[in-house]
Amino acid sequence: MHLSEINIYPVKSCAGISLPAVELDRFGPAGDRRWMIVSEGGGFLSQRETPAMALIQVGQSTSGIRLVKDDSIIEIEEPGTSAPMRRVTIWEDRVPARDGGDEAAAWVSHHLGLSCRLVFMPEETVRRVDGAWARAGETVGFADGFPVLLISQASLDNLNARLPEPVPMNRFRPNLVVTGSDPFAEDGWRRIRIGAMDFAVAKPCARCVIPSIVQETATRDPHINRTLAGFRRREGQVFFGQNLLYQEMGTLAVGDTVEVLA
Repeated sequence: MHLSEINIYPVKSCAGISLPAVELDRFGPAGDRRWMIVSEGGGFLSQRETPAMALIQVGQSTSGIRLVKDDSIIEIEEPGTSAPMRRVTIWEDRVPARDGGDEAAAWVSHHLGLSCRLVFMPEETVRRVDGAWARAGETVGFADGFPVLLISQASLDNLNARLPEPVPMNRFRPNLVVTGSDPFAEDGWRRIRIGAMDFAVAKPCARCVIPSIVQETATRDPHINRTLAGFRRREGQVFFGQNLLYQEMGTLAVGDTVEVLA
């Protein structure tokens, strides 16, 4: 087995970026979900209620990020220590984040059609992974709950064989894609090694409505969640992919071997 894709999503719920290699820091893959769009009250926004977020393309720059929607482009610098600090909410967590500024807020508000702001998680913010799964105090950025999501290509291929039309992997927004396994083999993994890095396979990823959103058009696909529920539902939830944890920092690259340790 080997690592066939590496993806990051610099702004939570906006479009992702595929990379040939990535460093993992204490937030997850470097640059992954350090930015987030929030309501004026500080609550996070996602494609669940705002599918148009999928249409905002994101690029990285030396000093921040670039957002693109249609013909509109904005460059946003990473907020410094002089930027206002806001308390924002991501699920049950309420954490400090730096405000991205009025120009960024006006841009995302215009393109999403609602009043919102862009915030950044600075180095000093510590958001811990749920202690029921993380035994070593692991931390995470603005991802839903875990720093890394892995899916095997064989699992997607198995799902696509059940659908009227195949769907791309971006429906599931994984960080890592593994090629060479059996379908859903990742369900039975407990510890794996990718390249030189070891990971604990913490828990399956419970899926929401986002896989039904066509990432290129922000329209709904009526088939995918219904099909998944027909063979991947248990205890009232639908699972696809595995959440990973790690303690040691390191680098991953496309082509790295993947080994099951337990």
